[in-house]
Parts: sequence; structure tokens; C-alpha cells
Amino acid sequence: MALSQMQEQLPPALSPQQVEALCAASASRLESLRAALKAHGSALVAFSGGVDSTFLLRVAVDVLGERAVALTALSASVAEEEREEACLLARRIGARHLVVDSKELDDPRYAANPSNRCYFCKNELFTLAEAKRQELGLSVVLDGFNADDKKDHRPGHQAAREHRVGSPLADAGLTKNEIRAWSHRLGLPTWDKPQMPCLASRLPYGTAVTVQRLTQVGAAEKAVKALGFVTFRVRHHGEIARLELSADELPRVADPFLRAALTAAVKSAGFRFVVVDLEPFRSGRLNDALPASALALPVVD
Repeated sequence: MALSQMQEQLPPALSPQQVEALCAASASRLESLRAALKAHGSALVAFSGGVDSTFLLRVAVDVLGERAVALTALSASVAEEEREEACLLARRIGARHLVVDSKELDDPRYAANPSNRCYFCKNELFTLAEAKRQELGLSVVLDGFNADDKKDHRPGHQAAREHRVGSPLADAGLTKNEIRAWSHRLGLPTWDKPQMPCLASRLPYGTAVTVQRLTQVGAAEKAVKALGFVTFRVRHHGEIARLELSADELPRVADPFLRAALTAAVKSAGFRFVVVDLEPFRSGRLNDALPASALALPVVD
């Protein structure tokens, strides 16, 4: 199967009937997750505020109470609104929440933006998490890797294995749609949240990751979101911003007034030119340019 076919598309608009069917079909998997968490006794959850880690944290708090602690690592690669949302979500769940500074940009291997860039980011994250786990006397570090992620190009998971980070969602066999369905049932606002990978994912591989470029992309996407767009990416190509919009939202740019506002919004972040990609947004588009050999998890020295 081609990588483009394996990528998650837009978050599904699950009907109540679909939610019930998915929950019924995966009830035993949820119980397996709960049993695994209980067996750990305590856990540090790597918490981004995305669909998966929010669900995992909620279940961990339900099972372990105060012995489940959330850790969020912040750097210039995390959009400002994502930082704020992670703090709000942890508070809503009732979890103890630790926020630490991540220094992945100081690693020249990460900054060079190779196809396994995420490995170096996750290596930094899990190094920080392991130090906090030991400091707090917790049993294990857990991440939100799910069963569907096994099909994808996820170099960061190599770092998880090396740091002995547990992936209880994947171990229980819970898929993305099942996690969304259970999140809906639990009242989590992230149940239909689009994927929000770090801002570095907006830079083509080989384009150096810098604070200036990350800030520029973050400002542009914040401005686009303010115009009512929900699922999109602003890709950084030097002076050019390439805007990918979802299939549902792409027709909106036919409105000349909105198009002018959109152009001005993205240019306000420092781009000279704004182009709209005629191919609708699809997660992982930048991976399409990679050779098949690059999609295998590399061994990193």
C-alpha cells in the first residue's frame, strides 16, 4: 500500500451510531488498556494535547488517579495555541501536569531536517520524560502511539523503543477511529481534532529548522485559522507559502474577498507570495517526495 493511502485523512464526522458501533467493537480493547495501566501502578504520560495522548491521559487518570502524571515538552516547534490547549486539557482532566523546555533545535541533526527528524525530537522528549519519571518515582513513561500508527512513517517510535517507552494504545489494538469514538463518549473535546504535528513538519525535508521559520509558519497558520479555516497546512518554501486546504474548505477561496483576506493574512507572517495547492490537504504530503528506502525506520548512531 502506498504511503499516501495509509495516511490519515481528515478527522471523521462520526455519527452517534458509528460512535456506538466503534465503542461496542472495541470494548474489550479498552478493558485491556485499563488492565495494562493498572498493572503499571503509576505512569508518566507524554502529553501533547492531541487526540491520542488526551485519551490516554484521561484513562490513565481514571485508573491511576494521582499516580498518573502528564508531561508536555515545549519548544519553538509547538504552536502557541497547542501549548495553551494542552494546559487547559490537563486541567480539565484533573491530571498533575508538568511542562518542560525541549531543546531539540540545539541538536544539529534535528535542525538539518532529515527524513528521520522526528527521531531526534522524540529522543529529546523521552530523555526529559525519563529524567522526570525517575525523579517522581513513577513506573513507566507512556506515549500515545496507536495501532494505526504502525502503518505509517514514524521514525519517532524508534526513539520510544530505545527509551523503553510504553505504547499501551497500540498494545491494546486501539485504532484512531476507536480512540475518537471513546473520546466522544468520555466528553473529550479532542475527539474530532485534526492531526496537529509540530510546526517543523511544514518545512520540506532538507530545509533547515530555525526558530524564525517556525515562528513564521506558526503566525501564518494562526492568521488562517482566524479566518475560519479548520484543516489546513501552511508549507514553507522560502518566500513562498504553499497553502493546503481540506477538500471541504478549498472551494472557499473562490470568494475574491476571502481570497484577498487569506493572502493578506499569510503575507503578514513575512511571506512574499502565497499559493493555494490545488490538491486538497492530506496528512504526510511531504513524505511523498521520499524514496521508499527513506520510509523504513533508520538506524541512528
